[in-house]
Amino acid sequence: EVQLVESGGGMVQPGGSLRLSCAASGFTFSVYHMSWVRQAPGKGPEWLATVDIDGDRTYYADSVKGRFTISRDNAKNTLFLQMNSLKPEDTALYYCARDRPTGPYYYTGAQGTQVTVSS
Repeated sequence: EVQLVESGGGMVQPGGSLRLSCAASGFTFSVYHMSWVRQAPGKGPEWLATVDIDGDRTYYADSVKGRFTISRDNAKNTLFLQMNSLKPEDTALYYCARDRPTGPYYYTGAQGTQVTVSS
């Protein structure tokens, strides 16, 4: 069974930082691109970032480029999202996902981790 379990969310002031983690199991983590997506209250899902299988190439949405960094540890089947310079509009439920949203193996975690940016 594919499992993606996100952690690391919390409440932070504007300008602050958080590091999200995603523990993956039930599939061969190292052969899939991995992504982060988020969903804010009342809005649809928003793709944030994708990392290739080796972690060499990364892709970002314009809304987070230069502030967020996606990375992975294939030895530990773990995906990360370092988030800096957080803004109130970054408040959302964050999910990790196998593959890219348009990929054939796209699958998101069920739980997500809440990030709230507020003063």
